[in-house]
Amino acid sequence: MILSGNTIMITGGSSGIGLAMAKKFAALQNKVIITGRNKSKLDAIQKDFPEFICLQADLANKNAMDELVLEIEQKYPETNVLINNAAVQYNYSFLEEQDLTYKIDYEIATNLIGPIRLTALLLPTLLKNESSAIVNVSSGLFIAPKMSASVYCATKSAIHSHTKTLRYQLERSSIKVFEIIPALVETPMTEGRGKSKISPEQLVDEFMKDFQRDKPESYIGKTKLLKAIGRLAPKLADRIMKNGL
Repeated sequence: MILSGNTIMITGGSSGIGLAMAKKFAALQNKVIITGRNKSKLDAIQKDFPEFICLQADLANKNAMDELVLEIEQKYPETNVLINNAAVQYNYSFLEEQDLTYKIDYEIATNLIGPIRLTALLLPTLLKNESSAIVNVSSGLFIAPKMSASVYCATKSAIHSHTKTLRYQLERSSIKVFEIIPALVETPMTEGRGKSKISPEQLVDEFMKDFQRDKPESYIGKTKLLKAIGRLAPKLADRIMKNGL
């Protein structure tokens, strides 16, 4: 992939991995569009980074997504890279959680239905443009899940599978399909959880090298080791990850 001169849309771009991606791509002379749910966060980012295009949208909401896609089609038809980064993770037990069905519905809508539907809606735009790409952010937890995040792990496993099949379907098109498979990253979503986190900037730096080389799967940090353990000793991988890192 060429790292400059693109128009790149990043979901969940108001913090964490998405914001680090936006800063890196903007520094490489790309037009960057970010989405987020929180208007005040987006307003603050817009003030600090006036070159960003900040669009408010909760991608778990079908109407909000439809409006977002319409705006992209009308105002930014040159968009050629979609990065599906937005996600939520709730940690809970099915035996104890009082707000169980809401959390299940929202995680699935945000982490799985959202990126798949957004990809489908933006596919005609991406197909019209040269050097197009779809980048999905999954998780090392698809290799071995942790007990406290059942639905999150299931959605990331599904995103991994969807990304592979989408790559098969688009292999004769102009669109390249990439997957980022992170280890535990220091973001607002992981605050207070786990140890030995990598920074969003570290993740982006590793991914950029793979992106430039057209490497379809970018295992980041300790997920390289987890991948090897998962192949050679899957039961050991499960034991390591069961209670989270």
